[in-house]
Amino acid sequence: MTGKQIRWGIAPIGWRNDDMPEIGAGNTLAHLLGDIVVAGFEGTEVGGFFPEAPILKKEIELRQLKIAGQWFSSYLIRDGLSSTAALFHQHCAFLQEVNAEVAIVSEQTYSVQNKDSNVFSRSLKPVLIDEEWTTLCKGLDVLGGIARSYGLKLAYHSHLGTVVQTKQEVDQLMKGTKPECVGLLYDTGHTFISDGDGHYIDLLETFFDRINHVHFKDVRSGIMSTCEQSGLSFRQSFIKGIFTVPGDGCIDFEPIFSRLIEGGYQGWIVVEAEQDPEIAHPLEYALRAKNYIDTRLIKRTTGSIGV
Repeated sequence: MTGKQIRWGIAPIGWRNDDMPEIGAGNTLAHLLGDIVVAGFEGTEVGGFFPEAPILKKEIELRQLKIAGQWFSSYLIRDGLSSTAALFHQHCAFLQEVNAEVAIVSEQTYSVQNKDSNVFSRSLKPVLIDEEWTTLCKGLDVLGGIARSYGLKLAYHSHLGTVVQTKQEVDQLMKGTKPECVGLLYDTGHTFISDGDGHYIDLLETFFDRINHVHFKDVRSGIMSTCEQSGLSFRQSFIKGIFTVPGDGCIDFEPIFSRLIEGGYQGWIVVEAEQDPEIAHPLEYALRAKNYIDTRLIKRTTGSIGV
């Protein structure tokens, strides 16, 4: 049952980091894809260092892997719909060529995630006025239509340090967009840090029908407290080790996974954990994650091991 519903992937961000390209710069595409095969995952998302579509397609097909999707930084508020849509067409054409399923979109106007700002500060967090909410929601509906024209789903990624981060903001976004155009990427780590322990289940329940892509990201609560008390930025926090793979932090993934199965979720669950590969060996942590998934999630939920 689980194998037909869910495909398991792991993001390249544990090997090389797009926000800080110097992190893991020595890890090649062949190294990453080889580790994914060894760890037993079915695919990955596109990283910033990936090659053009024909080369990437051959590399993943040789290893019998798949591409789940790719992040797209939208600037609908800053740059307008026309400019953003033109870039999004290119993005979707690439994803279509590599047979991906999801275009992951996050509005980056006013974002502080790549700045030195305290990402935990509510007073520094960017917010939108009513007119900007209208611009964002209408623009996302258009981008969702573009994605569908390429056979893709648009999954909006609520994210620390951006204008759509909290459950309240996700609610406003979901109410302002069309379900057939805009889905939700459910990211356990960002939700846990944004809204607190327990609320990640609440968000899952509230917006279950809109969820079309999932990231399993765990959080080290002790390091989170240290980062928050020190007023660290997003980049400083993940270098510090705030994120890790499922089973290595404080989030309980069993009720999350059970709810996804019971609700009939069909799509990708992608393990994503921004870590310094010099400290957290990528293959070691990929194997840890897969073992946790097989023995603690799948076995306990379905009574069998493996996907």
